[in-house]
Amino acid sequence: MTETPPIYDNVPGNYYDKYNTRNPIARYLMNGFLVSFDELTGKTNARKVYEVGCGEGNLSMRLHDRGWDVRGSDLEISSVAEANQQCATRGIAPRFEARSLFDLTREEASAELVICCEVLEHVPQTERALAVLKSLANPYLLLSVPREPIWRILNLARGRYIKDLGNTPGHIQHWSSANFTDMLGKTMKVVEVRTPLPWTMVLCRCD
Repeated sequence: MTETPPIYDNVPGNYYDKYNTRNPIARYLMNGFLVSFDELTGKTNARKVYEVGCGEGNLSMRLHDRGWDVRGSDLEISSVAEANQQCATRGIAPRFEARSLFDLTREEASAELVICCEVLEHVPQTERALAVLKSLANPYLLLSVPREPIWRILNLARGRYIKDLGNTPGHIQHWSSANFTDMLGKTMKVVEVRTPLPWTMVLCRCD
């Protein structure tokens, strides 16, 4: 009898606090990412948000501070603890829990806007992950991934991950902007695409 191979939720990578970095180049790039994030989330007119792969909660808290009702989850327990510490700092109840993307249900995690940024590049089963995200989005879904091959070229330019040809540890999926957008367009409506260097960010409707 052949055993079914295990299903892994994602592949862990390196940790880098890009939201609070003091490196001037990294701060410039992150500012471009956040400008696109603010503009695309603003286009939805949503106020209830669920962030899948919330990490330390920086994007969710950015929306909370603008008056949005946010919740979220992440596979990493330590990241969830940091995200809930951000809630405590603001004097609000914990909004985040440790959950696998694949365990989320519409009853628990549906929201007007579902956010999944910098997650899919770590997930082996892209189609399965997108099906879950689409089921949660009511109706908007905002996704971002590293833009290839620019991401790896920039890593090589700064002398990182040379033996892996610039691939960041844990990145097992690689998309150009066109390829990523085309993939999303097969099962949902692409509303708008942004390409803040070096990412692809896409706002979709799933109704």
